[in-house]
Amino acid sequence: MRFSSSLSSLSFTSETSSDGVREQLFTLDGIPGVLWTPDGAVGTRPLVLMGHGGGQHKKHPDILDRAHRFVSELGFAVVAVDMPAHGDRPKVEEYDRLAAENQARIAAGAELAPLVAEFQALVARQTVPEWRAVLDAVQRLEHVGPGPVGYWGVCLGCGLGVPFVAAEPRVRAAVLGLGGALASAEAAARITVPVEFLVQWDDERVPRADGLALFDALGSAEKSLHANPGLHGEIPAYELDSALRFFARHLG
Repeated sequence: MRFSSSLSSLSFTSETSSDGVREQLFTLDGIPGVLWTPDGAVGTRPLVLMGHGGGQHKKHPDILDRAHRFVSELGFAVVAVDMPAHGDRPKVEEYDRLAAENQARIAAGAELAPLVAEFQALVARQTVPEWRAVLDAVQRLEHVGPGPVGYWGVCLGCGLGVPFVAAEPRVRAAVLGLGGALASAEAAARITVPVEFLVQWDDERVPRADGLALFDALGSAEKSLHANPGLHGEIPAYELDSALRFFARHLG
């Protein structure tokens, strides 16, 4: 079913329903996003913003699976948007140029981690205000409301999520991981909400020491480290069960 409605500058473009989960695609000032809520939902509920990984998009199968479980098992709302130059968003000439330059530097022997950190810091200056605007708009919806907010993001979703969580007082809890301290240590020190942090012990993209340093940099009094064997993309399925329990505990 397709329809068009708007609230402030948020415009819905389509709506579908499957297994008790309502999915609404929207745009907000040119930012494409998707909102999942329980079918027939009314009133205020917890909301989780999910940040996808590098090269992915707002409806990547991993995001979709997590969102459906958060909605169907907890009754939460979940929102995800395409990050700059991802999904349905246009390419960004500056980002393409930097990516090409970084590839050349790596080929010449430069270390990957500092280049990733520099790039993520640049993109975060755009995504942090974008995500805050998305929260503003979505929380005005009658079937979401101004309830408690959580954040979930690993890999690029962690690199951009750490400065977002540090800047956004509405976020009460976060699941982060597969990111390193070079990109986010300063912002991580400003995070005081509970955090569940994922590390893949054999991560080929983020050096183990860098991931552990980011966990150590978090200013949260309540933080837990979940370290599992395996490569960057091999997070065990049971970590989703843990994330569900974590957010249910902290968001209600």
